[in-house]
Amino acid sequence: MADPIAAALAHLSASDARFAELIARARRYETRANVLVRPFDSLAESIAYQQLSGKAAATIWGRVKALYGKRKWLDAKQVLATPDEKLRAAGLSGSKTVAIKDLAAKVLDGTVPSGAALAKMSEDEIIDRLTKVRGIGRWTVEMMLLFDLGRLDVWPIDDLGVRKGYMKTFGKRKMPKPKELHKLGEKWRPYRSVAAWYFWRACDTQTPGANRS
Repeated sequence: MADPIAAALAHLSASDARFAELIARARRYETRANVLVRPFDSLAESIAYQQLSGKAAATIWGRVKALYGKRKWLDAKQVLATPDEKLRAAGLSGSKTVAIKDLAAKVLDGTVPSGAALAKMSEDEIIDRLTKVRGIGRWTVEMMLLFDLGRLDVWPIDDLGVRKGYMKTFGKRKMPKPKELHKLGEKWRPYRSVAAWYFWRACDTQTPGANRS
C-alpha cells in the first residue's frame, strides 16, 4: 500500500517551489491516527488548556486527574458526580468546570461518540457533534481530528499559526483572512492537514498538538 504521507508531500511540493523548499527544510509530517483515542479525555484536556500557557495548564490538568487516583482514563460518571468545588480547587475556572461537566453528560447520553464511532464518521459529522458540547469550538475539534484521529484533510482556517505560516512561506505582506484561506486551501486537497502542519513549521513554533505526535 502506498504511503499517504509520501503522496501528500509530493502533492504539496508540486504545488509551488516555495512549498517544496519549506517541506525540504522542516521536520517531516509525522502525525498518525491514535487507535486508542478517547474523545472524553482528549476534549476534557483541551478545555482545561484553553487560554492558558502550556505549563500552567499541565499543572492544573495533573491536579484534576489526581482527583481520580491513578486511573489512566477519566470516567464520565465520576466526573459528573464530582462536586464543582473540588474541580475548582484543582484549578479549573467556573466556566471550564461547567464545560467539562457538560462534556461528561454528553458522553453519557451519546452526543459525544466513542473513539471507534468517530473513526467511521466524516470530519463534518464529527465537528457537528462535538461542537454541541459547551466550551468546544470548531478549532478544538479540528485539532483533535488532525492530531488524535490523524485525518489528512483538516483545514483550520481560523488558526493564527496557519495564517502566519502561509504569509511567511509565500512572502505576503498581510495574513490571509479565514475566508480567503479557505479558498486558497482548495489546491492542497486532500492533504490540507499536512499543509497546515508545514505552515506551523514555517513559523518555527511548536505545533498545537506536537506533544501528541
